[in-house]
Amino acid sequence: MVGRIRRCPSDGSYTLNFFCPHCGNQTRTAHPARYSPQDRYGKYRRRIRYG
Repeated sequence: MVGRIRRCPSDGSYTLNFFCPHCGNQTRTAHPARYSPQDRYGKYRRRIRYG
């Protein structure tokens, strides 16, 4: 188990496990990525994501 809470994308339940106990799908972290004002690659990520 990990100390950070995770969320199942299919049914929306929260857990600490890497796999959802309800449906068995892989969970994702529920927290956004850490922000840094000195982000060197932010403009490239935004270009890929938003076009």
